[in-house]
Amino acid sequence: MAKDRPVYMGPRLRRLRRDLGLTQADMAADLDISASYVALLERNQRPLTADMLLRLARTYKLDMAEVAGDGGAEQTARLQAVLKDPMFADIDLPGLATGDVAVNYPGITEALLRLYTSYREEHLALADRGAGSEPQEDVADPVAESRRFLAARRNSFPLLDDAAEKLAAEAEAEGGLTAWLKSRHNLRVRRLPSDVMAGSMRRLDRHRDAVLLDDTLDGASSAFQLALQIAYLEMRKLFDAILKDGQFSGTSGQRLARRALASYGAAAILMPYTAFAKAVEARRYDVEALARQFGASFEQTAHRLTTLQKPGQERVPFFFLRVDPAGNVSKRLDGAGFPFARHGGSCPLWSVHRVFETPREVVTQWLELPDGQRFFSIARTVTAGGGGWGAPRVERAIALCCAADHAHRLIYAQDAPPPEPTPIGVTCRLCHRAQCMARSAPPIGRDMLPDDYRRTRAPFGFADG
Repeated sequence: MAKDRPVYMGPRLRRLRRDLGLTQADMAADLDISASYVALLERNQRPLTADMLLRLARTYKLDMAEVAGDGGAEQTARLQAVLKDPMFADIDLPGLATGDVAVNYPGITEALLRLYTSYREEHLALADRGAGSEPQEDVADPVAESRRFLAARRNSFPLLDDAAEKLAAEAEAEGGLTAWLKSRHNLRVRRLPSDVMAGSMRRLDRHRDAVLLDDTLDGASSAFQLALQIAYLEMRKLFDAILKDGQFSGTSGQRLARRALASYGAAAILMPYTAFAKAVEARRYDVEALARQFGASFEQTAHRLTTLQKPGQERVPFFFLRVDPAGNVSKRLDGAGFPFARHGGSCPLWSVHRVFETPREVVTQWLELPDGQRFFSIARTVTAGGGGWGAPRVERAIALCCAADHAHRLIYAQDAPPPEPTPIGVTCRLCHRAQCMARSAPPIGRDMLPDDYRRTRAPFGFADG
C-alpha cells in the first residue's frame, strides 16, 4: 500500500499563528511541543502530521478543512498567473516546475509575488508620468496612486473574498444584514429623513448603538451601505495588511485605496465569490439578471464582475469605466491589464460616450486598438441620487469591456457574428490613426504638416514616418 505524501504547510501555519496573535513560543505551549519544532514546521523542514492537524483544530476551535487548506494550490495558481506576463514569454516554465516551486519553496514564491506586484506599481507609475500631453510636475496624485494600487493587483483581493463569504453565510443564518448587526454588534438599523441625516447616506451612531441610513436610498443602495458598514467593522485588519504593501506618498492616496477595499468587501458580502462566480456562468454574464438575483444595482454588479480573478477560480477578466456626460472619468477598474486601463476612455468613438442618448439601454460594440487588439464592450447609463421629488440626480455611463476572445461567453455577443470593429484609440495623444476625424489632439512624436496649400479632412495632417 502506497504511503501518504507528507504534508508541508509552513506558510499557512505561520499565517494562522499571526492571525491568532501568537508567538512561536505561545503556539508551542498550546500544542505541547517545543518552540523549535514550531519553527521547523513553519519553514517546511518538518511535515504536518495528522495528529498535529487534530491538535490545531481542537486547540483553536478551527474547521479541519480550513486548517488543512489547499496544499499550496492557491500559491501555485498565483505564481502561474504572474508567469503568464508577456515579459516571461520566451522562458520555458513548465506548470509542474511552477507547482514544485510554490509548494516546496513558499518563501521564495511569496518574495517573487511581492516583487512582481512592486514592479507592476512602478510600471504603472511610469506610464502615468509618460502619457501626459505636457511634462508634469512631480506632485503626488492620490487618485492616480489609488488606481495604480488596484490595477497592480488586478483589482482582485482573495483575502477579502474569503472573509466576506464567511460574513455572508453568518448574515444569512441570522436572517439578513440587519439581524446580523444586531446580534454581532448590538447595532440597530434606523432610516431617517435626508434633512436629519445632514448630507450623509450612512452614519454609525455609537451613542445610540445604531446604523443610520437616509430613507431615500433604494433597496440596493441600502443593502450596500449596510454591507459597507459591516466591512469597516469586520475587515479593518485585512485592510491594514493589504495596504501595508502599497506605495503611497501621503494619507489621501492610502485613504482612497482603503475606501476602494471597503467597497470591494461590501460587494463581496452581497455577492459572495463562490455563488456569484457560479451564477455568472449560468446567466452568461447578463448584468441585469445577476443584479436582480443578488439584490444589487446594475453598477454594483458590473463593478463586481471586474473582481473575479481569484487564483484557480478565474472568470472573464473585465475592464470597467464610468464617465459623466462631459467625459470625465470618475471610476476606472481593471481586472485584466488592458492597454487603455490607465489613460483610456476619452475616445469619442467608444459607445460609452453615446449611451446618454438611449438611457438605461445596453449598447454593445466591438472595438479595435491601433495595434490590432480587439475587445467587446457593453455600455449603459446609471443614475445616482434621487429618491424623492426635487432630489438631485446624477446620470453617468458605465462600460464593461473584455478581450474579444472571451466575448462568446457573454449573452450580449451570442446572436450574430462579430461585425467590423470600431477603430478607437487609448487617447488622442497616444493614438496614431492619421485619418481619424474625431481626433482632438495630435499624437506624441508626430510632426504636423502645414495647411498653407492643403487641408485634410482629419483635424490634423501629419508627416510620414
